[in-house]
Amino acid sequence: MDGTLVDSTDGVVGAWELFAEKYPGLNVTEILSSAHGVRTVENLRLHCGITDAAELEREANRFEDAIVVESNKNGRQGIVALPGVKDIMASIGPHHQLPKPKWAICTSATKNYASAALKAAGLPVPDVFVVSEDVQKGKPEPDPYLLGAERVGVNPARCLVVEDAPAGVRSGRAAGCKTLGLITSHTREQIEEAKPDYVVPNLASVTMKPVENGVEVTLTTE
Repeated sequence: MDGTLVDSTDGVVGAWELFAEKYPGLNVTEILSSAHGVRTVENLRLHCGITDAAELEREANRFEDAIVVESNKNGRQGIVALPGVKDIMASIGPHHQLPKPKWAICTSATKNYASAALKAAGLPVPDVFVVSEDVQKGKPEPDPYLLGAERVGVNPARCLVVEDAPAGVRSGRAAGCKTLGLITSHTREQIEEAKPDYVVPNLASVTMKPVENGVEVTLTTE
C-alpha cells in the first residue's frame, strides 16, 4: 500500500521525528532507508528497543496514528495516491469484492492506519485486506502474500505482487508469485537487488484490465 498505491512519506518522516522526542538517539535518516515495507511493530522493536508486547502494540498504533496527523502538518501534502493508481483503480477498482475478487492489498500496516490512509487518498478498501495483525511473520517472509492468495482463492503462482520495498519483493518471491518492483521509495539498485521479475518507475507505466480469469497487466518499460 504505502509506496505502491499511496505516498505517505511526509507523515512517516513526521512520525519518526515525533518518536525521536521520546526515544533519543534515533537516526531518522538511517531508519527511513531500511524501515519501509516492514511492520511497524518490528521497526519499533528494532529501533526503539521496545520488548513488552502490550507496549509494542500501543506504540505501533500511536506511530501509525501519527503518520495520518503529521502528514498534513507544516504545509505537508498529506497522504495522496501515487501516479497511475487512480487510472488503475478506475479499471479494476470495482473488482475487489468477495466471492471472486481480482485484487487484494497485503500491507505491513495495521488495519486502522491502512484504512485511514486509503480513505485519505480516495482509494477503495478491498474485501481481501491482509494487514499487520493478520500474520505472525511479516515481510520479507512469504506469509502476507500466501494469506492474500488464499483469501482471494487462487494459486500464488497466478498472482502478481506489486511492491516498492525490497522486503516486499522478497516476500512475494518467497510466496511463489511473480513480482513487479516500483522505483517510488527506493533506488533502482535497491529494488533490483531483491530480484523482481519486472521493474517500472511507478504505476503510471502500467495498465490493468479485468478479464474473465483474472487481470491483464501491460507494462511500458524503458
